[in-house]
Amino acid sequence: MSAHEAAAPSAWLVVCQDAALTFGRGARAVVAVHGATLRIRAGDRLAIVGPSGSGKSSLLHLLAGLERPTAGTVSWPALTGPRTPGGIGLVFQGESLIPALDVVENTALPLILTGLPEEDARRSATAALALVSAADLAPRLPEEISGGQAQRVATARVLAQAPRLILADEPTGRLDHRTGAHVLDALIAAADITGAALVITTHDPAVAARLATRRVMHDGRLLAPETS
Repeated sequence: MSAHEAAAPSAWLVVCQDAALTFGRGARAVVAVHGATLRIRAGDRLAIVGPSGSGKSSLLHLLAGLERPTAGTVSWPALTGPRTPGGIGLVFQGESLIPALDVVENTALPLILTGLPEEDARRSATAALALVSAADLAPRLPEEISGGQAQRVATARVLAQAPRLILADEPTGRLDHRTGAHVLDALIAAADITGAALVITTHDPAVAARLATRRVMHDGRLLAPETS
């Protein structure tokens, strides 16, 4: 038995046991995830690989606590709660910035909402923006930056919170190669610095190759792991 398999139950950040997710009922029911079993602890580096529609995002939503499984269980033994500070950080594709706030305010907002003094929140936000090579964007509004730059800012917003588990849904999917590499480098570096677990969904083999473990999603089914 490996050290990973022998870890005490309380060491797991998230435990997904035979978890399924079905949308709709009866003849219109669509099973997005079929009985997935997965355990993640601090320091893990996992790529969930598969084409669009394979169930990757739905599985990530289960791991994040955004969806409740329709069968099986998902739990977070080593976290106070998945949606609490220091819990889970989510990086999604697409626009997620608040238009009325500038870049540093967008990055600092989740910290301020947890009660951190604004000065401390801005300091952490600025450091996170530097990590994704976006410090120069700090005073700009979302409408003044490109889509790739917005993705870097959204990534910085998550990294500023120093989560113990980082879940990133196709974080490089809409980016050019250079910008995508910046975002991926930042996610891996942040996880290395903090000891957080990192889970990335992707259809890009080059992205998956950067992580130690790969799991394939096929028609909503999570296949056996492939390790490097």
